[in-house]
Amino acid sequence: MKRMPFEPPTEFYDERLSKVDEQICSLLKQRRDISNNTPGFPSDAAISNWALKYDLYEEFLNALFRAIRMYDFFKIPIEPAGFRKHISVLKSIEKNNRIYSITVIRQYENASVLQLHIDWDEPNDSSIERHHHNGFELFLGEQYHCRQDRAAGSTGHYTYNFIISPPLPDDVSNTKVVFREYSDTFLEKPTGLEIVMNIE
Repeated sequence: MKRMPFEPPTEFYDERLSKVDEQICSLLKQRRDISNNTPGFPSDAAISNWALKYDLYEEFLNALFRAIRMYDFFKIPIEPAGFRKHISVLKSIEKNNRIYSITVIRQYENASVLQLHIDWDEPNDSSIERHHHNGFELFLGEQYHCRQDRAAGSTGHYTYNFIISPPLPDDVSNTKVVFREYSDTFLEKPTGLEIVMNIE
């Protein structure tokens, strides 16, 4: 997903704020370091107390802490460029009446792209509750950054697209692929479902 370029809402800046703004940046860095970038969210009571103590709106503080939680969203994403080849994988595993499969890995000069396909039997009956699609995290080892790029599907089928950087080697034999399912956008609430595939 490409983001729109940010344009400052005003050309004016009160330079007397510079030292205060730098302190805010320093505190944000300190907060990330202390929490190992997994801060959670302050309680309602804490936000109410701080709003009263510092003469701030509670909704403003809620919005501020929501934005802080989205830090990784603003990381400039790697966009695959310079397509090189397809690597045939053809691996699948069945769990809870669903087939999870990887068919190919697309190799680019700066990244790899892997798709997780999920297939299940879903009768075409509007009275049956539609399948709820959770988020997945891909783990290939500490040396790789894996980002879910998009997801889409239809009745009985869903596909998750992952961008991997740096790119995987062309020989992916003996690669362990782990998918973990989460019920929330921030990948903080695991469902307990883990899909493990060993590419031989």
